[in-house]
Amino acid sequence: MSGAKISQTHRLNRGMTVLRELVVCSPEPWDDVWRRKKFLTDALLRRNPELSVLFVEPPADVLFDLMRLRWPARPRRTAPREDGRLHVFRPLKPLPRRLGSASDRWLCDRVVDAAQRIGFKRPTLWLNDVTYAPLIRRTGWPTVYDVTDDWLLAGFPPREIARLRGLDQLALADAQEVVVVSPGLAASRGTTRTVTLIPNGVDTEDFRRLRARPVDLPPVPTAVYVGTLHDPRFDVELVIDLARSMRELSVVLVGPDALQVSSRQSLRAEPNIHLLGPRPHADVPAYLQHADVVIVPHPVTPFTESLDPIKAYECLAVETPTVATPVAGFRELEACITVAPRDSFVRAVQATLSGPRRRATAAKPPSWADRAQAFEIVLLRAGASAAPHSEETV
Repeated sequence: MSGAKISQTHRLNRGMTVLRELVVCSPEPWDDVWRRKKFLTDALLRRNPELSVLFVEPPADVLFDLMRLRWPARPRRTAPREDGRLHVFRPLKPLPRRLGSASDRWLCDRVVDAAQRIGFKRPTLWLNDVTYAPLIRRTGWPTVYDVTDDWLLAGFPPREIARLRGLDQLALADAQEVVVVSPGLAASRGTTRTVTLIPNGVDTEDFRRLRARPVDLPPVPTAVYVGTLHDPRFDVELVIDLARSMRELSVVLVGPDALQVSSRQSLRAEPNIHLLGPRPHADVPAYLQHADVVIVPHPVTPFTESLDPIKAYECLAVETPTVATPVAGFRELEACITVAPRDSFVRAVQATLSGPRRRATAAKPPSWADRAQAFEIVLLRAGASAAPHSEETV
C-alpha cells in the first residue's frame, strides 16, 4: 500500500453533531440476506435513537427481469421497523442504460423525492452504489463514499467499465470522506486522497450459539459454501472438480445466485452439488456449524484482491474446519484455517475431512458493533466538514 493515505477514525472534527438523517444508496436489497450495509445500518439505528434512515435498494428493472425470464421486481416503499425510523425505497428504472444517461438521472430524482417525502432537510449520504454519485453535487449532502468492491476489475463490458470509472472518480473527488473495506482498496483509492479503512465484522456470540441441523442439509459428509454465487468471485470449475473427485461428498452452496446461465447449468449437472439458494441470516450459523468442512473456492484475481469477505469473519467465529483458496481476507488466517492453492484445494479438503471434526476456537474477531462505531465517526466527520448547501434542504 505504498503511497496510500489512510486516516484514523478516532480523529474528530470540531462541531460534530448527532446523526439524525441518513440516505443509504446500496447495490443490495434490504432482505433476509444480511450484508455489510444492513449490519451497519441496523447497528447505527440502535446506537442513535434520533436517527432516521432512507435505505435505497437496487431499482426495479422490469425489462431486464423479463429478458431473464423471471418475475419482475416491483417498486416499493416500506417501513420494516416498528419505530418507523427505517424507510426502504426501491425506485423504478424506466429505461436501459444503453439508451443514455436519462435513466440514471431519473433514479437520482426519485431518491431526492423520497427524501423529501420523509421530511429530510440535510441528510448525510452513504454512497455505495456509484450510480448515485451525481447526488453529491446536485444536493450538497455531506457524503461518505463506501468502497467495498473494485467493480472496475470485475470484467464488465467496456461501456459499463467506462461508466463506473467516471462515477468512481466523481465520488472520490466530491465526497467529504472515503471509506474502504480492504487494504487492496486502500492502495487503489488512497493514492490521491485520504481514505479510512473499516473492514467487516461478525456477531461472534450469534455464530457460536449452537443450532439444530438444517433439515435441507444433505447427508454427511458435507462441504458447505455460504455466500453469493457470482462468477467473478466463485470458482465454478474448482467446485465441479471437487464434486467429481469425491462423489460421496455433498457439496452444498448456500446463498443468492448471480451466476451466468452456463455456470449454473454446469453446477446443477453434478448430482452431488446442491444449490440451496439464499437463507435468512438467522439460519446461516446452522449451515456452518453442521458442515463437515466449510469451503471458500474463490479465484485469486485483481478483483478478489479488493475484497474483505464477511465469510472470513464468520469462519473464525465457528469451530468448523475451513479450507480456502489464498485470497485476500483468508491468506492471513493460516493459523486458524487451511489455505490451499487451487491445484491442491481438493487434496486439502480430503485431508481435512479425515481429521478432527472441530478445530480450536479462534480469538474473538471484530464485531459489527465495533465497525459501526468507527463508521459513525466518519459519517459525523463528513457532516461536520461539509459546507452547508445554499438551499439547506433536499
